[in-house]
Amino acid sequence: MSRRTTPEEPGSPAPEPGAPPRTVLLRGGTVHTPADPFATAMVVRGDTVAWVGAEGAADSFTEIADEVVDLRGALVTPAFVDAHVHATATGLALTGLDLSGARDAEDLLRRVREHAHRLPADEVVLGHGWDTAGWSDPRPPGRDRLDEAAGGRPAYLTRVDVHSALVSTALVDRLPGVTGQPGFDADGPLTDAAHHAVRRAAHGSIGPTVRRAAQRAALRHAAELGIGGLHECAGPEISSVEDLTDLFRLAAEDPAPRVHGYWAEAVTEPDAAVAIRELGAAGAAGDLFVDGSLGSHTALLEAPYEDAPHRHGTAHLDVAAVADHVTACTLAGVQAGFHAIGDVAVATVLEGVRTAAGRVGVDRVRALRHRVEHAEMLTADTVAAFADLALTASVQPAFDAAWGGPDGMYATRLGRERAAGLNPFAALLRAGVPLALGSDAPVTPLDPWGALRAAAHHRNPAHRISVRAAFAAHTRGGWRALGRDDGGVLVPGAPADYAVWRVGELVVQAPDDRVARWSTDPRSATPGLPDLSPGEPSPVCLRTVVAGRVIHTAG
Repeated sequence: MSRRTTPEEPGSPAPEPGAPPRTVLLRGGTVHTPADPFATAMVVRGDTVAWVGAEGAADSFTEIADEVVDLRGALVTPAFVDAHVHATATGLALTGLDLSGARDAEDLLRRVREHAHRLPADEVVLGHGWDTAGWSDPRPPGRDRLDEAAGGRPAYLTRVDVHSALVSTALVDRLPGVTGQPGFDADGPLTDAAHHAVRRAAHGSIGPTVRRAAQRAALRHAAELGIGGLHECAGPEISSVEDLTDLFRLAAEDPAPRVHGYWAEAVTEPDAAVAIRELGAAGAAGDLFVDGSLGSHTALLEAPYEDAPHRHGTAHLDVAAVADHVTACTLAGVQAGFHAIGDVAVATVLEGVRTAAGRVGVDRVRALRHRVEHAEMLTADTVAAFADLALTASVQPAFDAAWGGPDGMYATRLGRERAAGLNPFAALLRAGVPLALGSDAPVTPLDPWGALRAAAHHRNPAHRISVRAAFAAHTRGGWRALGRDDGGVLVPGAPADYAVWRVGELVVQAPDDRVARWSTDPRSATPGLPDLSPGEPSPVCLRTVVAGRVIHTAG
């Protein structure tokens, strides 16, 4: 007999190994599917979508279903895929010292002092999220004041973009050679190589118990938000092999989102690329840094920073290194990718990829869908080059929401004219460039509906895209960025990764803020989505399912 549930109930337990696959019927709601714009029901068999259609036809599945879920008017969509995440750091930010609300240096130090007081004397103080852009006095606290607040403990406090950090003397003293590395500052935030060194030391101090708790917190939070897949962007300058493999193991053991890991290590030989894949990584990509970030003045620019005329940013890889990496990865059949934000960094990637295409053939390069993370400073020519080389743009709309606009951080760093050109999502889509949306958590929070809202309401109207296009980039786009075309859409034969949402009215929302509330024309096959106009509440996730397995219920 079928077990009847609602989306807030856990559902039937997973079958024992070797048992026949379970059949689940969801009915009485709205199913977001291109197969039928008026679908109200869906059948899942095992880990695969078996059928979608109208309520009347669902009756024939009632007797064979192991579970019947009464949707009670809820919306069923593909689960989101966040295409750029740092899970351990996200978990630490969720469970540890959050500095995102610090109003000034004094407030930051107060938070550090209160947090450090609760820690053992030798434990590293880890904090994240400070941003001087909103402070009346933009100067961060000096090292001596941080030493006092941390009680003499090692302290590592990352700026919101995670490309610079405030560190205490006790942490610097653990790495005597760091004082001579690029980016070291005797009293201010560390950047570049010095920052990478202290980050490795700080994260290396985290024991397996703390790391596992942080990763579990990040995965649980993602599941609560209807996220069914994460692209973990790991690498030797960001985390560790142990951190990545522990995350893979945890995701396999717990009811959790799928974790697709990238390892950001430059290679020059195909065998080295194969070795990265043997780690379980999806590619030698992610945060393989060509430059840094705009907030930390380390994104690589042709013209200098508006608020720091002596600075052009930092180069980590040149054209030759990019070309060698893409060549080796392509020959090995492994996806390559880079972190590139500034206009010079993006141009470096494109020239390197073109050089590699000249060596191994452009069709082989295109076939692997090599990717570029962030890709913020683009021109018409570089957008066209992305399309020509079949590069995937892994982008973060929340960056524009946080730092865009005529008075935002981007305008402070670049001036209003250059800042207005950042994150041109509409131009990328018009050129046929595949988009995969993500958060770069903990840089910006895990918040998929917020990302859609930010893309549809970009601070530059010329760069806005429809909610429907953004939704596709945050679901199907994440699967396609991995080289898979079967996921992120609810049609028969697709992976059963979906989320159930409590929503208000469903609408069709265009990028010019027009909201159509009429019934969807069946000839257009355009299913509606929640209204993401400014001020409208985001949907509430009632259930998240990955490969047919319930990983979150609101109850």
